[in-house]
Amino acid sequence: MQKEEIIKLNEELNSATPQEILGRILSLFGDKVALSSSLGAEDQVLTDMLLKIDANACVFTLDTGRLFPETYDLIDRTSRKYKTKIEIFFPDKDKVQEMVNSKGINLFYESIENRKFCCHLRKIEPLQRAFAGLDAWICGLRAGQAVTRSGINVVEWDENNNLVKVNPLAHWSEEQVWDYIHTNKVPYNTLHDKGFPSIGCQPCTRAIEPGEDVRAGRWWWENPDTKECGLHKR
Repeated sequence: MQKEEIIKLNEELNSATPQEILGRILSLFGDKVALSSSLGAEDQVLTDMLLKIDANACVFTLDTGRLFPETYDLIDRTSRKYKTKIEIFFPDKDKVQEMVNSKGINLFYESIENRKFCCHLRKIEPLQRAFAGLDAWICGLRAGQAVTRSGINVVEWDENNNLVKVNPLAHWSEEQVWDYIHTNKVPYNTLHDKGFPSIGCQPCTRAIEPGEDVRAGRWWWENPDTKECGLHKR
């Protein structure tokens, strides 16, 4: 898709509902588009919307090997509710084994470089395999989630993966996300009820304190402007 086409598509979809955006993207890309789900609240909303439009649409997730038990439980509950099978991609076990044996089991606390290396092996490489054969991917980014996401558009060109990237909830608020979850009885991670608005790997996620932003519990030892794993590098 050319830059001009993306600009035109953004103009068309900027004021559309997430369901309208998903419908349009499915009509454009068919089985060459998939939802990449982190199992977070936003991605659960998109899973519900997407599978109501097309029960056979592709939804995949990444199992880093360090997820919370509650996240694994959510994968099972979601698959059963929607009578679908969320495709799961794993990191290369040999590369992870070498990393852990050379740098330590909790290397990510030692430096930003180590943390990003761990994220690369556990997330970026599996994601690249998941993208094989796709022309576009859908994710649950919202502009209000973090300073690193404030300038996102509904439709973007993902230069890192040479794919069209679609953010149907770009303009939604956190309140809209939870209103949709409760109204539509969407399954969600029970850690959200315990002060975890953003959930990743267990050793790199904590509950937030009152007044902190929604991603303050992710890699809390780093500065806000470095707190991305690389999946959404801009």
